[in-house]
Amino acid sequence: MPPHPVLSDYYTDEAGRLVQVRRWFDDTAVHYDWVNGLMSFGSGVYYRTEALRRFGLVPGERLLDCGSGTGVIAAIAQRIVGPSGLVVALDPSSGMLAQARGRGVRNLVPGRAERLPFADASFDRLSMGYALRHVADLGVTFREYLRVLEPGGSLLLLEITRPRSLVGTAALRAYMRTLVPLATRWLHHGRDTAALMRYYWDTIEHCVPPETILEALRAAGFEQVRRQTQLGIFSEYTAVRPTRVQNDQRLEMEQQ
Repeated sequence: MPPHPVLSDYYTDEAGRLVQVRRWFDDTAVHYDWVNGLMSFGSGVYYRTEALRRFGLVPGERLLDCGSGTGVIAAIAQRIVGPSGLVVALDPSSGMLAQARGRGVRNLVPGRAERLPFADASFDRLSMGYALRHVADLGVTFREYLRVLEPGGSLLLLEITRPRSLVGTAALRAYMRTLVPLATRWLHHGRDTAALMRYYWDTIEHCVPPETILEALRAAGFEQVRRQTQLGIFSEYTAVRPTRVQNDQRLEMEQQ
């Protein structure tokens, strides 16, 4: 269950996608925060902080941040969980992990969401910020997320969702696919960064609808699956791994 179809303007198959996207992220890592600041009018850190607070992250918890990129969410989470907690940032791009290290993120692990290098039930919480569109398979990814969470552990996925109206979609497309890449090329002369921003929008426009993501979470075994939106385009998906008691009760009900 890929999050979007093959985007033939950029690659021809899954192997090509992996190579192209990793190269983009490695090569643009040093400019990535600047571009994101431009795209979000400087509100990105504030929004992610509030999202983690709505998520209920508290001191002492263990959080895995998948697709951590330059470590914005991981760095915020480190401050929230404090010295008694643990935050691990995972990303396939060595360039992005280097930027996260410079931000002060302490625990950095190279890897992909579809094959997490952690034991079962290793974390209380798991987050992923604006990277779900870059996984190969939603079902495989969500089953891995369920596996590494403690029973009762919770998941937070932040994503940008295409507006429902045609006018809203056209306006966001013009901004993200045209204006942001142009500004990037003018101010940083970064062709790769501009191409990545165009690709970023195309993955949003062609992404499966929110209902498909919610159903994939349920199919993977998550409960309390919900989606909240901010400003109509910022989706916050949350879900919980069932506890053993809940699983036993369900089994009893099925047997009856």
